Amino acid sequence: MRTSEAGIAVYDLTAGTSVYRHQADKLYRPASVEKVITSVTALSVLGTGYTFRTQLAYTGTIEQDTLKGDLYVIGGFDPEFMESDLVRLADAAGQAGIRVIKGRLVGDISLMDSVYWGPGWSWDDTPESFQPYLSPLMLNRGCVDITVSPSAKGKPAKVTVLPQSDYYELDNRTLSRTPSAGKLRITRNWLTNGNRIILTGNVTGPYTRTLNLFDSSAFFMQSFWKRLQTRAVEISPDSIAYGVCPDEASRLYIHERPLDALLKRALKKSDNLSAEALFYHVGLNASRDKRSISNADGQRAIRLFMEKSVGISPEDFRIADGSGVSLYNYVSPDLLMAYLRYAYAHPEVFRPFYDALPVAGVDGTLSYRMRGGKAFRNVHAKTGTVTGVSSLAGYVHASNGHLLAFVIINQNVLKSREARTFQDRFCEILAR
Repeated sequence: MRTSEAGIAVYDLTAGTSVYRHQADKLYRPASVEKVITSVTALSVLGTGYTFRTQLAYTGTIEQDTLKGDLYVIGGFDPEFMESDLVRLADAAGQAGIRVIKGRLVGDISLMDSVYWGPGWSWDDTPESFQPYLSPLMLNRGCVDITVSPSAKGKPAKVTVLPQSDYYELDNRTLSRTPSAGKLRITRNWLTNGNRIILTGNVTGPYTRTLNLFDSSAFFMQSFWKRLQTRAVEISPDSIAYGVCPDEASRLYIHERPLDALLKRALKKSDNLSAEALFYHVGLNASRDKRSISNADGQRAIRLFMEKSVGISPEDFRIADGSGVSLYNYVSPDLLMAYLRYAYAHPEVFRPFYDALPVAGVDGTLSYRMRGGKAFRNVHAKTGTVTGVSSLAGYVHASNGHLLAFVIINQNVLKSREARTFQDRFCEILAR
């Protein structure tokens, strides 16, 4: 505390009174507690019944087993679209009787503009999995999971990469159980936007690392083309293209993802991609006359909700993205408290929001924190961590049975562990 700042607010929701405030009106970088703002807004304006759709459609005609036209995949920015979903998409083409495609395989990514990162995101956070390249079409969150395990001493390690695809290359320079090979390192040639996965160093045991890939939509389309081939659908590799699906196209298949799945991952796992999907769809909801949206549309929608529903002027704050990754975000504990109070006052928002928050000592990003005392299984809160910032915001039941809302933002901290210890001790005081 000697070299850092702290902003704190505590409110008794049962009694309707403020309990404690310390620098609660000052501005701070929130880190991932900004997902509180994104999630409460999404639940309020989209509702729990909202779905994220990935669609398969075609133009032209299907004659016998041949599609004389184009096959379209229409992206809906579903961050949870995985390989099993891609298989179902390919199966849908086969079930429609398509065995040959004479036209193009077209990816419709018109939902979003071409800016694949948020404003204020750090360029050197790539190729980490927490910063994928945003796209309406994403497979495995735009990432690959790389698993290495040792083979015979002095021999290259065994490497498995999932999802399997010929979109990326594998450059395995590892040695098994050979200390002189140096520390294991897994990366890709990201500075040149390449997708050559490079492995070097000593492998002594099983290890898995997740990396993002450049151009999520291209990774999706190349992988989908491959899945069609494995389903005995004949299509040229040169047929992959991008364009807008015509309104008159016939729908073959619609894959729907409920908002609840994204909400839980955004809050429990602090997943940036899920939070950005919520952010963009909030923007889409507020821009009904637009077919393509941008980060600016999400910002405007957040500001509108803040002013009209939460009753706070957005002019006093800066919301740059939906996940809290941006260096441009500036909020106050008072602002976050207003969202916690708003959620509590609206049961249709509070119940799914509260249930999706990490629980102290139980799950999510609080699995290994507050595993004893009165805070254990009591605190439901969103964590936040970026370089120099550690934050925590949520709810805790006090010993008198009252439900308290709290916000803690530690700013300018070089050792996050010390800030987390402070937050955990503070929550224990509240619980007692």
